[in-house]
Amino acid sequence: MGGVWFIQITALAFLLLAMTSAVRSCPPQDRANLLAFKSALHEPYFGIFDSWTGADCCHNWHGISCDLDTRRVADINLRGESEEPIYEKANRTGYMTGYISPAICKLARLSSITIADWKGISGEIPRCISSLPFLRILDLVGNKISGTIPPEIGRLHRLTVLNIADNLISGAIPASLTNLTSLMHLDLRNNRISGHIPRSIGRLRMMSRALLSGNRLSGRIPGSISRIYRLADLDLSRNQISGPIPPSLGKMAVLATLNLDMNKISGQIPVTLLGSAISDLNLSRNSLEGNIPNAFGARSYFTALDLSYNNLKGPIPKSITLASYIGHLDLSHNHLCGQIPVGSPFDHLEASSFVYNDCLCGKPLKSC
Repeated sequence: MGGVWFIQITALAFLLLAMTSAVRSCPPQDRANLLAFKSALHEPYFGIFDSWTGADCCHNWHGISCDLDTRRVADINLRGESEEPIYEKANRTGYMTGYISPAICKLARLSSITIADWKGISGEIPRCISSLPFLRILDLVGNKISGTIPPEIGRLHRLTVLNIADNLISGAIPASLTNLTSLMHLDLRNNRISGHIPRSIGRLRMMSRALLSGNRLSGRIPGSISRIYRLADLDLSRNQISGPIPPSLGKMAVLATLNLDMNKISGQIPVTLLGSAISDLNLSRNSLEGNIPNAFGARSYFTALDLSYNNLKGPIPKSITLASYIGHLDLSHNHLCGQIPVGSPFDHLEASSFVYNDCLCGKPLKSC
């Protein structure tokens, strides 16, 4: 009798263990959708997907994390450039081809998607990605993804990071993007994005970095950008942006980096920029004209100030010697005239900072 009881207890224990294991495993549907996602990709060097075996995709599947309570897949983190031993041992970065399968959209509890720096992944961003209600991070940097930004991207109300830099994305910035009121980091650099910056971009009040350089954007800089009070880094360089610089940019409380170089910007340099919180200001290679404002003061602190390759005229303003610091200064390739001021910051600058002007003179150029 005791033996029968022992067998029954043992069987019950195994059954409970099996049931517990099943509960703690990822749902079969999540596993199936991950395998469908994997089937659209090819990674020939490291065997990134070799660990994607067994029933539990929450346990030891490379790059996959699950919610501890629901066991639903919460994060996909696949990076082609990493400090992991597998990369260091091979002394190379990753390479992956294929495309991002729409099966990823069936992982309804996804919080973050990072499929970055694989260099060979092509195809488009699945439009259905906009239907993932819990998505906070979408990072697809460093691939060959083409097509457009999904027009319904604005439905991702929890999104804090959108990074699709260094791809082949084209088309316009969707108007709905300005609905992403939780967005903190926007990186669209080095794509083929065209059209205007949305006029209502100022709605993105939480954003601290807006990096849009190296595209084909045109039109004016929307004045509403200055309403993004957390914005510290704005890079619109290497586009086809025209019109004047909104003076309100110089009144932003924490804006530290403003890169507008290599555009078609015209008009005069706003006085507000020279006594602002901006420490890295690059306005080079535009069509700015008029005098450099005589508006430097104790609040003027520039690690770099580049006004080269414009149509600026007149003298270098005397107030520039009142700036608390100027590390790098480039005024070359303009129409400036007169004597270069004496003293800081000019005592450490080389002639290349002043060449190709109409009639500048004084150290480090020829004597007046």
